[in-house]
Amino acid sequence: MKALPVEPSGSSINIGARLRGVRQQQHMTIDQVAELSGLTKGFLSRVERDLTSPSVSTLLKLCEVLGIEVGTLFEVPDTTLVRLGDAPRISLGGSGITEKLVTPRGEKRVQVIRAEVEPRGKGENELYSVDCELEVLHVASGVFTLVLPERVVELAAGDTMTFPGREPHSWENPGDEPAVVLWTLIL
Repeated sequence: MKALPVEPSGSSINIGARLRGVRQQQHMTIDQVAELSGLTKGFLSRVERDLTSPSVSTLLKLCEVLGIEVGTLFEVPDTTLVRLGDAPRISLGGSGITEKLVTPRGEKRVQVIRAEVEPRGKGENELYSVDCELEVLHVASGVFTLVLPERVVELAAGDTMTFPGREPHSWENPGDEPAVVLWTLIL
């Protein structure tokens, strides 16, 4: 049987960057990994910067120290692109607002909603809450007012407000120009 020729894809797998990411997630220093693996800090630094490739036995040793399977270093990350023009329109209430879900519909960890709010657009008259752990409101352009039970917060372009997802709130655009805001809901 003749082997099929395999052409290189031109893309490389950054094993070192992935090893560094795992090490940092585990709050380990490069010194600790060097000591546990018997490798030098300089060598590990070059590996993590993808300046040198470890041998198979060295890679196995590093994975053992980090407590991961070698195969995880070669997995293709699950990524999804949502173009703004293709993002589905949603409606969470209020008037003078156009909302689009810019994260995948099936994403269960986080949702990002891009809202264009007309001048004088406003949320519900009564405060409402969202069923999520945390809300992050970022004003991309314009001005925006967040109404909370104990206070009213005036936000301008570039401002970001974080609050518990179950915190009752409402909002409005008090300005004469449209506002663009991003709501990030951590589920």
